[in-house]
Amino acid sequence: MYVPDVVIRPRLEILAKAPVPTQTGLFEMMVFRYGEQSAESGLSPDHVALVMGDVRGRSSVLVRVHSECLTSEVFGSLKCDCRGQLEAAQAEIARRGQGVVVYLRQEGRGIGLSNKIRAYDLQARGHDTVDANRMLGLPDDARDYAPAAAVLEHLGVASIQLMTNNPLKVQALRQLGTRVEAREPSIVGTNPFSQGYLEAKRVRMGHSLPPVDAALIASAENIDAE
Repeated sequence: MYVPDVVIRPRLEILAKAPVPTQTGLFEMMVFRYGEQSAESGLSPDHVALVMGDVRGRSSVLVRVHSECLTSEVFGSLKCDCRGQLEAAQAEIARRGQGVVVYLRQEGRGIGLSNKIRAYDLQARGHDTVDANRMLGLPDDARDYAPAAAVLEHLGVASIQLMTNNPLKVQALRQLGTRVEAREPSIVGTNPFSQGYLEAKRVRMGHSLPPVDAALIASAENIDAE
């Protein structure tokens, strides 16, 4: 009898796991593979789940589905709020003693690091994050949340409270079968270099963010131009 490959080799593969102490507490780090390497963008199929507490069978588990941002999380770029959101999610999960951070290797909203830096160059010339992507012939947001839905199912999470400012992320996970009971905001501090980016996400991408003073954005643009 013929058995489809997907039955023999599920797309989700657990590669490794171990307890990892962090500044906010002890998490179990699970490395998992979902799909194949992207030849076009160079994105890795290897992702991470940071798990605190017993989440199997639990409802309303606090979850942050976070996309990789090398520029801010490693090199300290001030152009976005990604590092702040990641650190805030870990801290809140630690405060509650239970939750999951799913860290997806989807640099630049899924366009890859090289394209992200090309977009940064266009942003430095006065274009916002949406127009910069479009000028490069790239989508506004190319992320795929299927790996997150798959690992949450593997962990046995019954339902989640999703820590995000992006309503489309909630919608995408629900369409993938994840039971999202509520959205929790992820509002972190801004700086002169991130304000224009966050305002573009609010106005042009529908993120639930507080408006930024136009004068502050203009001031930041002057800093960029110096």
